[in-house]
Amino acid sequence: MAGPWIITLLCGLLGATLVQANVYPPAVLNLGPEVIQKHLTQALKDHDATAILQELPLLRAMQDKSGSVPILDSFVHTVLRYIVWMKVTSANILQLDVQPSTYDQELVVRIPLDMVAGLNTPLIKTIVEFQMSTEVQALIRVERSKSGPAHLNLSDCSSNESTLRLSLLHKLSFVVNSLAKNVMNLLVPALPQIVKNHLCPVIQQAFDDMYEDFLRLTTAPIALSPGALEFGLLSPAIQDSNILLNLKAKLLDSQARVTNWLNDSAASLMETTLDGAPFSLTVRQDLVNAIVTTLVPKEELVILLRFVIPDVARQLQMDIKEINEEAANKLGPTQMLKIFTHSTPHIVLNEGSARAAQSVVLEVFPTNTDVRPFFSLGIEASYEAQFFTEDNRLMLNFNNVSIERIKLMISDIKLFDPEVLKDTLTKILEYTLLPNENGKLRTGVPMSMSKALGYEKAVWSVSKGALKLTPASS
Repeated sequence: MAGPWIITLLCGLLGATLVQANVYPPAVLNLGPEVIQKHLTQALKDHDATAILQELPLLRAMQDKSGSVPILDSFVHTVLRYIVWMKVTSANILQLDVQPSTYDQELVVRIPLDMVAGLNTPLIKTIVEFQMSTEVQALIRVERSKSGPAHLNLSDCSSNESTLRLSLLHKLSFVVNSLAKNVMNLLVPALPQIVKNHLCPVIQQAFDDMYEDFLRLTTAPIALSPGALEFGLLSPAIQDSNILLNLKAKLLDSQARVTNWLNDSAASLMETTLDGAPFSLTVRQDLVNAIVTTLVPKEELVILLRFVIPDVARQLQMDIKEINEEAANKLGPTQMLKIFTHSTPHIVLNEGSARAAQSVVLEVFPTNTDVRPFFSLGIEASYEAQFFTEDNRLMLNFNNVSIERIKLMISDIKLFDPEVLKDTLTKILEYTLLPNENGKLRTGVPMSMSKALGYEKAVWSVSKGALKLTPASS
């Protein structure tokens, strides 16, 4: 439990701006259009989308489209008499475009297609080739269900005649050019439908696989020392051109038992905007503190001061001598300190900087055989908290101890003002408590999410009320 001083510190830091806080989940993965384009393009490749395009039944499509109109059907049969075969000889999917829709919680995905079709006719020995350019459009929506959680869905996949462009690649004889023009005129109403029928199911499957991949990489367990961190999906959302995955979190101990749940949205000063980055993972301050609590639990340190830091032991003896000379003379070679961490370090995140607040109880014993201390002190301290990235791990290091308050709890030597010990106590915490806690933090928190999204390096930055992971600038 946090002491009154820590609560006072937090109120002082946050109270002035709490009115500006919005409600956010424990963590948010924000995926920008660059990530969506890259991963959907790869998913289309994995599903051989270009091979599907090369198998489009162009001749059958023209026949089917004209079958309901007798005059047009007769014309098609006349044209087809001069075609031995016809197929798409090459196909490419150009760069996808992801844009916000005019409706809330919706994205528009445009997939440009560039194809070359060839036909063989007895009218000429060479293949007649023409280029076909069109575009498939689909919508990504947040679908809400009464029986289950919200999820992302791709729908309304279609291709429109207005985006279709056909052109003959090579000018040939008048008769052949006329035949090719008639074929292209017949393809204009037929091609959008066969693209929809054959390619849209593949796009749907590719999107579903991409979404599952996003969820899989997001919810993969993250090893801590000890225990683990696991994210889970609270809900998806769409904001501007981005997909947001709102995440809950749980902390587990070394026996895989849940020690902390964070599964609710709460008031926070954090911001989840990308600011031009391809993606970001934003972690709320209370989740950062839950991770720190897992890595740095409460404990008791026992220190033989003259063996560990003899200079500080001598300084402490001189300080005690000013209070009670008889007590100072009783300090033996095995002079002992006990430090009880009354609270784990509590992190306060501000724009570009962070501090940790912690309360400890410090007891001074004349020797290691004594069971009753000379005195006990309650100390409220704060440290500079430095977050940084090392080999795709989130690292944290404490330094620069500042003692904010000292309270004399028990004294067997005489009542005294503990402020006279402040400089010595600062050195004791600097040389004992901080190295111990930094040692527990040395393993860091592995974050392979950036690599899974296709970015080799990522960096953590401190913002108001949150930590944010973004790709490193090249």
